Order: sequence, then C-alpha cells, then structure tokens
Amino acid sequence: MNSIISPSMFILSILFLLSASLTTSSPIQQTSLIRCLSQHSIPLSTIYTPNNSSFTSVLESRAQLPRFTEPSMPKPELIFTPLSESHVQAAVICSKELGIHMRLRSGGHDFEGVSFVSIIESPFIVLDLTNLRSISVNINENSAWVQVGATLGELYYRIAEKSKVHGFPAGVCPTVGVGGHITGGGYGILLRKYGLAADNVIDAHIVDVNGRVLDRAAMGEDLFWAIRGGGGGSFGVILSWKIRLVAVPETVTVFSVTKALDTKLLYRWQQVADKLDENLLTRVLMRVTNTSERIVTTTYDGYFLGGADRLVQVMQESFPELGLTRKDYNETSWIQSTLFAYIYTIPSNTSLEVLLLQNTPTSFIGKADFVREPIPEFALEELRKRISEEDDPFIIWTAYGGMMNRIPEYETPFPHRKGTMYKFHYFTIWPKGDKNVAKHMSWIRSLYNYMTPYVSKLPRGAYVNYRDLDLGINKKGNTSVIQASVWGVKYFKGNFQRLVKVKTEVDPDNFFRHEQSIPPLVLKR
Repeated sequence: MNSIISPSMFILSILFLLSASLTTSSPIQQTSLIRCLSQHSIPLSTIYTPNNSSFTSVLESRAQLPRFTEPSMPKPELIFTPLSESHVQAAVICSKELGIHMRLRSGGHDFEGVSFVSIIESPFIVLDLTNLRSISVNINENSAWVQVGATLGELYYRIAEKSKVHGFPAGVCPTVGVGGHITGGGYGILLRKYGLAADNVIDAHIVDVNGRVLDRAAMGEDLFWAIRGGGGGSFGVILSWKIRLVAVPETVTVFSVTKALDTKLLYRWQQVADKLDENLLTRVLMRVTNTSERIVTTTYDGYFLGGADRLVQVMQESFPELGLTRKDYNETSWIQSTLFAYIYTIPSNTSLEVLLLQNTPTSFIGKADFVREPIPEFALEELRKRISEEDDPFIIWTAYGGMMNRIPEYETPFPHRKGTMYKFHYFTIWPKGDKNVAKHMSWIRSLYNYMTPYVSKLPRGAYVNYRDLDLGINKKGNTSVIQASVWGVKYFKGNFQRLVKVKTEVDPDNFFRHEQSIPPLVLKR
C-alpha cells in the first residue's frame, strides 16, 4: 500500500505534473478533479496523466486488444487506479460533481475497447480497477468473495488451493477480469451443468451514482438482477462479487481430436450436442491449420464431470460418429481441465502458475450468434470456402442445453437459453503492424451477413460480452431508448425494457454511460 501524503503536497505535486498540458479552457477540469480527490486522501501514485512516464504502460497493461491503444485512438486525460473501495467512492463523487465522463475497466478484454476508449465523448478519464483483486474462498460455505480486478485464472487458482472438489462456472480465458465477465453473463466448460457465472452470484458490492457502497440487500433485487448479465458500465461500479462454488468430481475427463472438415460429421454434432449428458460439454474449433494449402480443420473437444469409462458409454450411445476410443480420453482434475480448455492440449506438465500470468495482447475482431436449428451441409461448405480465404480465422461452436434449458430467460438479463442449440463465435486475428485491418474487418462482416438465414431471428441474438458496435451505438447527449433498442433487444431480448426501467431508477442522469450502455427512459441532464 502506498503511503498517504498531505492534501496540500498532493495538489502541488499533481499540478506540477499537469502544468505542461493544463489550459484555462480544458474541459476536463483537471485541477478541480485533483483537488476534489485530494480531499479524500488519494495517493499520488494512483493517478496517471499523459505527462507521467508510466501513463502509456498503465493504459496498455490491461488493454487486451492493441488496436485500441494505437496513436489514432482517443486517449483518457487521466487514469485513476484506486487501492480501496473508498477511493472508488471518491472517484464517482468527484467526477459526478464536476461533470467528468468516466470509463470503467477491470480486465480490459472488451471487444470494442469501451472500458478504456471513448469514441463518442471526449474528454474522459479511466477508472482502472486492477488493484482491487483480493479473493476470499470459504469452502465451508461453498462461496467466495472476489474483487473485480482479479482475473478468472486467479480465481480458479485460489479455489483449487482450497479444494479439489469445488469449481466455478465461468470462462476459459484466464486473463479475463472477473468484474466485466460476470456483468455480461459469463460462460465456460461448466455451462451445461451449472449455467452461467452470473447464475451463480449470491451477493455483490457496488458503488452507485451517489457514491454509496451497496450490497444486495441495500441495492434491492431489481438492481441486483440488472448487474448479473445486463452488461458493465451502466448501473454503477461493481467492487466485488460473492459467488456460489459448485461441486466438481475429483476426476474430470477431457478429449480433443482434430479432423479435416467433414460436413456430415459437423452436421451430426449439431443434432446431438445440446442433448448429450449435461455433465458433458463439447465444443468445435474450426480453423485453417495449413496456411499454405488452406486446409480447414475441426477440433472436437469435450469436458466431462466424471471418469473416462462412463464417458466412453455416453459417447458410444450418443455420438459414436466421432469415432473415439478409450485411449482418446484423458482423466484429470477440474483445475487442469480449465487449462486444457484454454490451450487446447492436455496440460500434463503445465504448471498451474500459468493461470496467474498475463497473456500477450492480440488484435482481433469477433462476433457472436446463437443457433436454434442445424446449419445445413451446403452452408457448412460455404463456411469452408470463406474461412480458407482469410488469414487467421476461427469459429468456435459451444454446445448449450442442459441447465441452460431449465433457467428461464428472464431469470437474469442474459436471455439466450431454452431452444438454443449452441453459440457460434467467429473471429479473426492479425499481428501487430498488419496493414490489412480493413480487409479483416470486411471479411468478418461479410461472413456475419452470410450467416443471417441460419442463426436466431426476431431478434437475431448477440452476446453483450462479445460487444459489437456494428449493431449500433448511443449518441452523446442524445441517448434514445428507441435507438438503443436496436442493439439492446439483440443482447437482452425482452429483458431490455426491464434494464431501461432499472437504469431510469438508479441513474436517471445517465452518469454511467458508454457506446452501448443501457439508457434511462427520460434524461434529466
């Protein structure tokens, strides 16, 4: 913890750092903001301005998509990295009082970078919650409190330290921040057994627009409902989640087999994947594995809560077409299976410390769909053709069914449940310095348009954790519920109207906002 300096010294130090950039017409009101924060004894070391030598490294530290940190992208005029809940309260109180636009960042994986980039409103600051990352696991109560700056990998690691028979149903990428992940729903390899991460939250702490710290009882059930799947950055600053730990067996069985794309086999997978034993989740990864010959392959992988002998029976009864034998199955633990899901290989010698590392950011663009009927074989052939035309594309098919069929679509804001066979996630990546970014974006947009007849309809579903600004954005100072509903119903279906109602009640002046935040019904600004 950094030492606390006196308010007067704090102000003088900050003003010295800012002197090169301050002007009398600066709309960000840096001086007033610093003065306000200093009244709350905020340490100097938690505030970064463009004149600070560490500004760029702090900005990029959790910017998982490098394309949003390029020189052409808008930059915040200040980054604040609070060390405590009271610091977050001060940030909200001061920013609201001074009319300063704030963005909220935990893991920095937002597909469109809205947690640390503002394309519709400038100037702005970033409240970076990286330092709020404590995790307290209580095995006796089957629960844990986790602050929003922690990553999924850190959470899994801490659970495994305490128990071999407890887990949590969240995502497969260990560097994703817990905070934003749960606000959008959050899914992973326990999806079919236990639902989403948001389905397994039992309490939360949030700083509201008035700077108050509220728990579930104090915020009320409507707000508690909204923050568990309604998307981040709309209702307040989430500080921590209390999550329900779920039971996992000591033995978990995984498999992974790669084949050249066989459209008949993939069609059969579509028919059975959501109907398999709910202890089994299967995925398909479609990609180009031979860059010179442009061969499209499919990797079928599975995660089973139980032993290999039982999984052999399940697969022989339900999906014998995949042709697996006993030697294709590998028995491991739940924590090791989370590594397998991330790196697509059996992690026999991989240290669990990998879960605590930060990955190397990669530029990509991605989109998502939900599929309710099998995609016909001729369309799968067209997918083969289209994938072979792009440099480094991926399509991940994640089976639904099981628990997802039993949770009503209005239980949380995330509505894509009963009747959804699988989620379809396509994306393309490119290296730093690539000059063909426009080409990559055009490719994925063309593929997205092609898929229109084969995915969910009225509305065509989308996943808010895979944010897509092509669906529409809010406008500065003229946020319209009608305009926002164009993308809002894709993410939330009928739950969008309830989210608007909650927003209107808890943040009527729309202080917490971004390109796709939930708008209030009537703006009072």
